[in-house]
Amino acid sequence: MKVMSAREAKNHFGEFLDASRREPVVVTKNNRPVGIMISIEDAAGTLIQELIMEKESGYDEWLFGKVTATMRRVDSGETGLREHADAMATLKARLDARLARKTA
Repeated sequence: MKVMSAREAKNHFGEFLDASRREPVVVTKNNRPVGIMISIEDAAGTLIQELIMEKESGYDEWLFGKVTATMRRVDSGETGLREHADAMATLKARLDARLARKTA
């Protein structure tokens, strides 16, 4: 993994962008890591893509409704909560499937 100071990244921005397309680049300030630059291709398989995509109108209301309904089902005993590792594995599988559909 390449490391560049914030000053180097600013002064050599083209090189900074090129480097980030090859591998993640850690940006430091006062010799401490403060950020990381990755290519959009590397971000495609992560949650970062979901965070930067523009949300459709009504998304927040839809999400609130889903969470509220789920919490009602948990409170009533109709369903249970999952362990963190199981929930993350399920989420990753769903994201992988969604990405596979988009690239197909």
